[in-house]
Amino acid sequence: MLKGEYNHNIDAKGRLIIPAKLRDDLGESFVITKGMENCLYVHPIEQWKAFEEKLNGLSTTTNKNARDLAYFFQGSAVDGELDKQGRTLIPQTLRKYANIDKEVVFIGMGKRAEIWDKEKWMQKNAQVEDSIENIAAAMEESGISI
Repeated sequence: MLKGEYNHNIDAKGRLIIPAKLRDDLGESFVITKGMENCLYVHPIEQWKAFEEKLNGLSTTTNKNARDLAYFFQGSAVDGELDKQGRTLIPQTLRKYANIDKEVVFIGMGKRAEIWDKEKWMQKNAQVEDSIENIAAAMEESGISI
């Protein structure tokens, strides 16, 4: 299970060290794609295959929402692999989408990891912290309690 928060820097060539604690769960190869809120999603291969199978089951010919969802996730997906130093290359198009320049934060989200620009993550995290009691109450009504 992918969990935790890890700070790293991306180098000038777009290479990023995958945190050691996440490498075991992600494996030697994984899929990197656009994520919600201008972050990047990093999926272990098996999780990606299951997600992609669901996407491929949608009617992208006649359903615009299904087509847009496939464009967003599958159209931006790239295979990620670790080099000998535990780094992977983040393509320029994905770095631009996520506004990643230097400092990043990895967030373990259970079945996937997320890569955030550090400043954007700090803003997002502050918003969540400000409203966590209301969020927890709403989730409790949905059957999720802490």
